[in-house]
Amino acid sequence: MVLAVTFIYANDVDVTAYGAKGDSATLNTVFLQKAIDDCHAHGGGRVIFPAGKYLSGTIILRDNVTLLLRKDAMILGSTDVEHYQNMDPFTDGLGIEVGWALVVAVDAKNIGIEGEGSINGQGARLKAKQIETDTRPEGQRWGRRPFLLRIVRCNGVQVKGVTLLYAAAWTSHYFQSTDVHIENVKIVSRGVAHNDGIDIDGCQHVRISNCDITSGDDALCFKTTSSKMDCSDIEVRGMKLKSGQGAIKMGTESMAPFENIRISDCYIYDTNNGGIKLLTVDGAHLRNVEIAEIKMVNVKTPILIRLGSRLSVFRKNNDVQQTTGTLEHVVIKNVEAISSDTTQLKPASGILITGVPGHDITDLRLENIRIDLPGGGTVADGRHAVPEAVDKYPEVKTFGPFVPAYGLWARHVTGLHLVNIQLKLKNNDQRPAFVFQDAKNIEVINCSLPTTAGSESLILFEKVDGAVVSGTTASSNADAFLRLQETDASKIKLSKNKVEGTKKIVEVKKPVALSN
Repeated sequence: MVLAVTFIYANDVDVTAYGAKGDSATLNTVFLQKAIDDCHAHGGGRVIFPAGKYLSGTIILRDNVTLLLRKDAMILGSTDVEHYQNMDPFTDGLGIEVGWALVVAVDAKNIGIEGEGSINGQGARLKAKQIETDTRPEGQRWGRRPFLLRIVRCNGVQVKGVTLLYAAAWTSHYFQSTDVHIENVKIVSRGVAHNDGIDIDGCQHVRISNCDITSGDDALCFKTTSSKMDCSDIEVRGMKLKSGQGAIKMGTESMAPFENIRISDCYIYDTNNGGIKLLTVDGAHLRNVEIAEIKMVNVKTPILIRLGSRLSVFRKNNDVQQTTGTLEHVVIKNVEAISSDTTQLKPASGILITGVPGHDITDLRLENIRIDLPGGGTVADGRHAVPEAVDKYPEVKTFGPFVPAYGLWARHVTGLHLVNIQLKLKNNDQRPAFVFQDAKNIEVINCSLPTTAGSESLILFEKVDGAVVSGTTASSNADAFLRLQETDASKIKLSKNKVEGTKKIVEVKKPVALSN
């Protein structure tokens, strides 16, 4: 049967003219691909989906083609994994081969997905069907499931207005692409593991705005699974983020640099594993990053910053293992966060910062940050040693469940500037508010600590080489405002602090044995 196809308004084509049926039952992969290919062959234009549910396997976008999903139009992913292609295989941070996708573009230019319609991956239904015949453990099996949207090495990408639903793995993955604009996209993707919302992987000149993401895994994640192309020149604003894992995250996959990135004006809520997570563990240089104007509500562990030495390789035929990277010149400011009452850490902590021995995080500025925390820590909790975990997967739980500070714990840092950090507690906490270990050039300026009782100290410096504590207010019957361990007191400067109730302002102690 030969179909008569009419191009309307230059190169607008309607998928139903190619035989596609929006009945949620007909497998339309061939019809949809033919519409896209013909539109491309005629110089490009819009491939239009009228209202209906168009069942499909993998469809491939071509140069100068935009998919326009009308209101109540849906591209519905097949529940058969054999209906999907993997156009660019790679391994993720857990070592699993991934890359199959429902909608994919590879080496294309000037492409888009727009409209009031949606793309639905039917992730839970696909998984249920897959495991009927795939008997591998779930940790190996999940990688065969398709992403919802993959954009690979493309230039000029616009995704606007659409809704992305229930991916079988990652929801949207943009790899080594440039001039990417993502605007007013709504994502609801939960129900199976690894439901990331937006993954920006080694992309440049990216603008993301006014998106609403509810994801089972990381909501907004920046990766570099290849060392060949940086994540750089990126601006994000106006996001609403809810996540079963991290809300704003850089890493774990982190081979090429993350730099010149600004994220602002975001609302994060009901997030289970970190509000802001900056992680470079595979050799990447993470630098010149600013995150500002962030509000978090009911978030487990608001901030994690990690420089590590896992040193994984994700595209093994094209990359080699790198040396430890750097994390420097980062600003996080104007943040309000309310911690969940129950978190991965027992008891909760607000901010975790750690490099590894010989590789410090440098020039990190945290300014105008307020965190409300549940409290409940004991003196014994404040004496726990935190594992180095030099080559481990970088996660909050990697360093828990006990962290010796309720507000901020920092280790292996140089040039850490804390300005106007305000902490509040629901319940008394006997751990120090701030703990610094193996640190140089520390500033604690105009910070506000809540009233507590029974602490050994409010601030602990252990192996700290040079610090200023100024303009900080505190009220406690603690043994000391500042305790020094293996620290030269002559390099610690105190000025204009308002401290009430402590038995001493400064106490110099021999090392206390930390428990594991």
